[in-house]
Amino acid sequence: MPGRRRAQIAFSDSAAKQLENLTDEHQIHALDRALVAISVDPEIGGPIPGDTTHPELRQYADEIERVRVLYFVTALRTVVVVAYIEA
Repeated sequence: MPGRRRAQIAFSDSAAKQLENLTDEHQIHALDRALVAISVDPEIGGPIPGDTTHPELRQYADEIERVRVLYFVTALRTVVVVAYIEA
């Protein structure tokens, strides 16, 4: 039985601009690892407390890699990254 297909990752304009400014290899590697984790399981991040918007904003944080990604998941299971924050 084949495994579940990974979610597609898309970036908001502001997140895309953040990516353009990344130059540090550690930051790029940390973000790549976070995006892979999110694409495999879009529900891995928790909902942002107090957020009542739809679609619901979520955050994924990795304390070891020192990365935090804010995103939402569309009805078609596309993950839209809103922001990347170095923790």
